[in-house]
Amino acid sequence: MDTVESDRRVSPLKNFVAGGFGGICLLLAGHPLDTIKVRLQTQDCAVYRGTYDCFRKTVSKEGIFGLYKGMGAPLAGVTPMMALNFFGFGLGKELLQRDPTVPITYTQIYLAGMLAGVFTTVIVAPGERIKCLLQIPPLASRMKYTGPLDCAVRLYKQQGICSVYKGTVLTLIRDVPSNGIYFLTYDYLKHYLTPDGECVHHLSTSRVLLAGGIAGMINWLIALPADVLKSNYQTATDGRYQGVRHVLRTLVKEEGAQALYKGLSAVMLRAFPANAACFLGFEVALKYLNYIAPDW
Repeated sequence: MDTVESDRRVSPLKNFVAGGFGGICLLLAGHPLDTIKVRLQTQDCAVYRGTYDCFRKTVSKEGIFGLYKGMGAPLAGVTPMMALNFFGFGLGKELLQRDPTVPITYTQIYLAGMLAGVFTTVIVAPGERIKCLLQIPPLASRMKYTGPLDCAVRLYKQQGICSVYKGTVLTLIRDVPSNGIYFLTYDYLKHYLTPDGECVHHLSTSRVLLAGGIAGMINWLIALPADVLKSNYQTATDGRYQGVRHVLRTLVKEEGAQALYKGLSAVMLRAFPANAACFLGFEVALKYLNYIAPDW
């Protein structure tokens, strides 16, 4: 099957607002395991034996709120980021599906998702840079930051805007193809899980959660190698890596190819609930917006 039934036109404004709410749901559900993922990916030596060991040691040393370190930066950016993500996806569909009466193809959905990944990079790249620096355990060799704003200001004072946007290329490499898979998987599963004779827009909550959760897991299977490289590149001391190729060669040489999937268990544990919450939040917000403002 290479086409899906024609979706109702949703205004960019509704996509923007509903996507922002979905992003907040994603962050609240997934940030603790994101902290564990980053710590597993960037540990200098075998500090943690795995996901549970990292969780136990983090909570033991820093309390439960240690799992929410670095949340300020993504919280400030997640609403506009996910809003832009869903806005970019909707815009991509409009550009590729000029006639709404003609069923959109899965190829067009994938390309629209890739466009959404490009849209979000301007917010994601600096947000990820700050988040990762705040999430890793403080060491004597690293500068300590009091919060997201302090981190951003110090990065800018050190080397200007380039320091804030360090890792942008790797963010694009991570997000553009995986974002296409993300939306493609969700759209496909929504239609697959819709019973015969029923409307895809009336899908039950449990099936929306299932479709969103699986879409998130597949998204991260595609994105994780680039995410590992990005996390290491963004948190490394100045001069350690000369570029994208260098961080890849260094990591594989020092730790083997399996290093590209460091933090996989934490990623998978986080991906399902976080993205299930994201898509459910998006769908609920969209229904509410359609109810209170049907003419938007």
